[in-house]
Amino acid sequence: MRKTASSPRRLRIAVVAFDGMTPFHLSVPCLVFGGNLSDPGVSTFEVMVCAADEVPLRTSAGFTIDTPYDLAALKSANLVIMPSWHDDCREAPTALLDALRQAHRRGARVVGLCLGAFPLAQAGLLDGRTATTHWECVATLAERYPKVSVDPDVLYVDQGDVLTSAGVAAGIDCCLHLLRQISGAEVANHRAKRLLVAPHRQGGQAQFIERPLPVTNSDGRLSQVLEWVTQHLEQAHTIESLAERAAMSRRNFTRHFRQTTGTSFKQWILSQRLARAQAMLEASDASIELVAQDAGFGTALSLRQHFRAALRISPSAYRRQFRQSSSATRP
Repeated sequence: MRKTASSPRRLRIAVVAFDGMTPFHLSVPCLVFGGNLSDPGVSTFEVMVCAADEVPLRTSAGFTIDTPYDLAALKSANLVIMPSWHDDCREAPTALLDALRQAHRRGARVVGLCLGAFPLAQAGLLDGRTATTHWECVATLAERYPKVSVDPDVLYVDQGDVLTSAGVAAGIDCCLHLLRQISGAEVANHRAKRLLVAPHRQGGQAQFIERPLPVTNSDGRLSQVLEWVTQHLEQAHTIESLAERAAMSRRNFTRHFRQTTGTSFKQWILSQRLARAQAMLEASDASIELVAQDAGFGTALSLRQHFRAALRISPSAYRRQFRQSSSATRP
């Protein structure tokens, strides 16, 4: 007998599994939102792995998955995640498409990680929106669904009620981005630390990050400098001053920086400062002026301008929204 969700005080997350899937894709949202109940924020969520096909589900690794939940669980989910889809990007069955549409109409946020963007596009949930998927299939997605604006270069795209991501690692970034929105920076950073991944990568970062092998001494110096910068965001930083700290030429520093981070120094430090500001707004009652100074924006006006441009909300409204959201999802 299949189960249905039964815990009204926890945020329900339905993760859709299908026959023949790769287990690692399924593990991504389960690791980010599930795990040890003693971990911060985990008790907030009820993760339900839902079968889109008859169980037991076969996996590409040779073992099977037997879950008590079917697509009916999507009817009560607050968040629905397609962690991937078939490598041939085949069309999804009607039952799955109907379940996705109904969940979205009801107000659930719907997420397509990696090739999971394809069922969302087929269901019409990406029409008129920007989306992404694994780099090998972006052309297929764009050709098959011309109403979707496909961005081939980003890690993930947050359109509010619908999100999509690139490949596996970007799926982790997207889920941590969601965890951060729901539970705050402290919880997301703790989970990222447990997973040994970067705590926060902006969705607009490039899918491809050139990583020279073997790692050179200059890469180690660069990493040390970036760590130092994140601890001194309130200070003014230039490429010249950081190149000098790394004992590198400006040209060499710039080249290694882009190879390591996949973005420009200007965009990287802005994302770090926004992340610091978000964390302070979530966890403290510090004034907007103090947040601006500590995060390196200098003035409250500068913080408001950058915050609104990047997140489409003011710092004060973000603080209120986050605390209301945290109270609503607290068990």
